[in-house]
Formats: sequence, structure tokens, C-alpha cells
Amino acid sequence: MIITPPKYLYKYDKPLIFLAGPIQGAPKWHQKAMEYISKREPDIYIASPRRPIESHSKDFPKAMYEEQVDWETFHLRKAGNNGVVMFWLAKEEEHLCERAYAQTTRFELAEWKMMHQAHKSKLVIGIEEGFTNARYIRRRFSQDCPNVPIYSTLEETCAKAVEIIKKRN
Repeated sequence: MIITPPKYLYKYDKPLIFLAGPIQGAPKWHQKAMEYISKREPDIYIASPRRPIESHSKDFPKAMYEEQVDWETFHLRKAGNNGVVMFWLAKEEEHLCERAYAQTTRFELAEWKMMHQAHKSKLVIGIEEGFTNARYIRRRFSQDCPNVPIYSTLEETCAKAVEIIKKRN
């Protein structure tokens, strides 16, 4: 089952994979990830923050922005408690001068690194060649979270997230 904003799923009878990673300026990787995951395990819940409509932050009215942040926070926490938070750090496809690339993703990655350390939340990370500052991210995770797998393809990253879900069941 795929969950996208603004819809919520309050009752989960299965674990959840949250697809964390850049949206604005990034390739449309969420759809590919959902296809990879669904092919391997069709009954997994997947939360994708990419709305079915195109929008940039400057076009997001305040209420829609807050709705998006609240939706992401809710589903990230659900995945952190019973599932996997999967980060795909796709390289920048389109530069947007008014916004640092992957600014929200970088904040969330640090947040979930700490959640993993404090609460053993399940994390999987994939970093596409060309994602800026990948070397730093790899180094910091190797120091603090050496058991968090980091992959270089979206397919490998999705496969590991599914594997973790299957082990949890």
C-alpha cells in the first residue's frame, strides 16, 4: 500500500518503509523505489512524501507546507518505530538558486542518525554518485553507526529495506 500526502494511515498491521530523500531539484526516484519495493514484497506499506502534484516551496501556501511537514513527521516516526527509514540521496538534477539542494533531507538524515543511535531505529542509506558531500556522510556514519548499510544504487537500497522488514516480521 502506498501512502502519499495528505492522506494518513493511522492503523498499521504491517511495517512501514518511509522514502526519505530530496524531492525539489532531484530526479523522480520515488516512483522507481516504490516499484522495486512492491515487486519484492507487494504487501509492504510505503510512505512517499512526493505528492502526486508538482510543486516548489515558493508555491506552497503556509497551510500546505505545514500539512506536508506534519505528514512527513508522522510517517517518519511510524517507520522509525515499526519499519525502516530509507534514505536515497539522489544527485541534483536541476539547480534551484533559491534553495539549497536536499536541505530538508540533510536535516532529517542527521535526525534519524541520532534516532538510530538512541532508539535503534532501522535505517538504510543509498547515495548516488555525484551527491554533494557524500564523503562526509559516509565517514560520519562509519564512525557512529557502522551497522547502518550504505549502498550506491537505488535498487540495492530498496532491497535492503525490504530485507530488514522481512526480518522484523
